[in-house]
Amino acid sequence: MNEHLSQKIFPTTQLEDADGDGHNTSANPTMGEIIGKRFSRRNFLQGSLAVSAIAATVSPIALMSADEARAADNKGSAFNFSEVEAGVDDKHHLAEGYDADILLRWGDAVLSGAPAFDPTKQTADAQSKQFGYNNDYVGFIPLDGSSEHGLLVVNHEYTNPHLMFAGLVQVVDGKIKQGALSKEQVDVEMAAHGGTVVEIRKTGGKWQVVTDGKYNRRITANTPMEITGPAAGNDRLKTSADATGTRAIGTINNCAGGVTPWGTYIMAEENFHGYFSGALPEGHKEAANYKRYGVPEGAYEWANFYDRFDLSKEPNEPNRFGWIVEVDVMDPTAAPKKRTALGRTKHEGAESIVAKNGKVVFYLGDDERFDYVYKFVTSAAFNPNDRAANMNLLDSGTLHVAKFNEDGTMQWLPMVFGEGPLTAENGFTSQADVLIECRRAGDALGATKMDRPEDVQPNGVNGKVYVMLTNNTRRKADQVDAANPRAENAFGHIIEISENDGDFTATSGKWEVLLKCGDPSVAAVGATFSTETTKNGWFGMPDNCAVDAAGRLWVSTDGNNNKATGRTDGLWAVDTEGAARATSKLFFRVPVGAEMCGPLFTPDDETAFVAVQHPGDGGEDWSGHGRPSYYEDLSTRWPDFKSDMPVRPAVVAITKAGGGKIAV
Repeated sequence: MNEHLSQKIFPTTQLEDADGDGHNTSANPTMGEIIGKRFSRRNFLQGSLAVSAIAATVSPIALMSADEARAADNKGSAFNFSEVEAGVDDKHHLAEGYDADILLRWGDAVLSGAPAFDPTKQTADAQSKQFGYNNDYVGFIPLDGSSEHGLLVVNHEYTNPHLMFAGLVQVVDGKIKQGALSKEQVDVEMAAHGGTVVEIRKTGGKWQVVTDGKYNRRITANTPMEITGPAAGNDRLKTSADATGTRAIGTINNCAGGVTPWGTYIMAEENFHGYFSGALPEGHKEAANYKRYGVPEGAYEWANFYDRFDLSKEPNEPNRFGWIVEVDVMDPTAAPKKRTALGRTKHEGAESIVAKNGKVVFYLGDDERFDYVYKFVTSAAFNPNDRAANMNLLDSGTLHVAKFNEDGTMQWLPMVFGEGPLTAENGFTSQADVLIECRRAGDALGATKMDRPEDVQPNGVNGKVYVMLTNNTRRKADQVDAANPRAENAFGHIIEISENDGDFTATSGKWEVLLKCGDPSVAAVGATFSTETTKNGWFGMPDNCAVDAAGRLWVSTDGNNNKATGRTDGLWAVDTEGAARATSKLFFRVPVGAEMCGPLFTPDDETAFVAVQHPGDGGEDWSGHGRPSYYEDLSTRWPDFKSDMPVRPAVVAITKAGGGKIAV
C-alpha cells in the first residue's frame, strides 16, 4: 500500500501532505520559475559554466560567482566522523564512536505524580503529566550558564491515533478501516499536543530527566493563553467563549520553534486547518480567508465533542490559531502568549538572531506548497542585562515577506497596513487584517511562491541564512520510472541568503542555491551535491536544520522514508564553506516510518538532541511488505521493542563515546 492510500485510511498521517497542491492561487512567480530563469540567464552569460552547475556530477561550487570561487579556500570537510550506511530497518543507526540514549519517550513522566505509562489505560489526566506525542522542535535553555544542566523544551506537533490506541483499527473483509474515536480518546489526543518544558542534567556523561524540577510543565490544547500584539481584541478573534478576543484556549500542531535571546520558548503553530470541521454559515465574511488556509480539512474528530472546532458553531475560532506562541519557561504559571505581530500562517518555526543594532530578527517559513518565507524585526533592541525589558519585544516590530529575483538579489517587503497594496481598497482595514490574512497580504505584495518553506536558520558565524524547502511536486506512485525514482520527484532544495552588509535587519540581499537535493546518480534529478558526497550522503526533503556553535550546518529530513529511495530519514552534516561546499554525510538515521526532527546542539557542541517523530507510520514497512502500520500490526516497536508496548516517539541524546565535541 502506498503512502497516499495510507493517508486516506489514517487521516492524521503526515497532515502537512493533506493540503494537496497548496492554496495559493495568486499570479506571483514560483521559486522554481525564478531558479529556472536564473540558470537560463547564466547559460546566456557564462556558457558551459551554468550548464555544469546544474549537472548531477559537478560540485555546486560552480554555482558561486567567479569572485566567490576565487576566494574559496581548499580546506576539506568541517566534519570528522565515519558515515552511517543509508538504509531502512526497524532500528536507529548512528555514526561509529557515538552513543544515542533515549531521553524522553511518549508517556514518560514530566511532572511529579505522573503515573507509569500504560498504553491500555490512557487518560487525559495522565497524559497531561506525561511527555506528549510526536516530538518535533527541541530547544535547550541553560540553567546557570551550563551546557550540562538546563531546560529542554519540546513541541508535540500532532497525534497518530492509529498508532496510539488499541482496537481503533480493524480489518473487515480484508480492508483496513480506522474506527471513530471516543471522547476519552480525543481528550487524550488534546493532552498529547502542545509542548513540554523539563529540567535535564548531564551526570557521568549521561543525560537524565529531573522529574521534580520546579520549571517542569506540560502545555496542551487546553492550556489558557493570552493573545497579544496588533491583532489582539480584533472582532475577527472574538468567540462566544471570549468576547474580548484576547484569551485563547490551547495550542495545536506545534512544529518547529525557537528559543529567544532572552531565554523564552517559541512554539510555532503549523497545520491548524486539520482540526476544524463543519461549514461556515452561508455568506460568512471569513470564507475566502479560510479557503486560503485550507480550513476546514477535518483530519481530527475534535469537533464531534467540542464546539470550538466546529465552524458552524464557532466561525471565528480558526483565526485564533496559526500564530507564534511565546512561553516564559521561568514561570510555569504564566499564560503562554500568542504574539500576533509575527503573522498568521502555517508556521514551521521561528529561529532568531541579534542584529548589529541590537534588534532581534526572526526568520519564519510557511509550510505549504507555493507559500512564502518571512522575517520579523523587533522595533526595540534586545537588552542582555535586563530580561524583563525583553519580555514584550515580540508585540512590536515589522514583518516582512521575501521576494527572490532571478538575478540573485532579493527584497524583504514590509507588511505594513497602508503601505503599497495593503489598503482598504484591497480589503485590509487595519494591521490586524494584514496579520490575520498574512498569506493574502503576501499575495498582494508579490512575494515569491516557494516550495514548502520549512526551517529558516540564521548563522551567526558566517552571517548567512539557510532556507529549507522540502518539496513541491506530487508525482503519483504509478508514474515512477528510472529517471524519476521517487513519486513526484519531490526532493526539494536549500537556499542560502546573504543579507546586505551582513545586516540581518536589511531589507535586501542576495541568494544562492546551496543544494538541489536528490539522488545525484540519476542525471535527470539535477542534484548538486559535491562529488565527494557518497551514495549514503545524499538526501531529499530537507526539513529542519541547526547551526552548531562552530557555525556548521546540520540538516534533518522528512519524506525519504519510502520504498523508492531505499533509505529512511536522518540527520546529515552539510559543508557550506570552501572546496567541501555542498558535501553531505549521514550521521544518524531513524527507524522505518519516522521523520527526523530537531536537531539541537548544546552550547558546548558536546550533545546533539534529535527528535524521532511518528516512527512506524506510513504505508511501507522495511521488509517491503507494503502494508500500513498500526497498533496491532506495527512495522517497528522502537524504542522499547517490547510486545506490550506500542511504538513511541522519543527524544534522543547523542554524545561522543568518552566525551568531546560532536563530529570533531
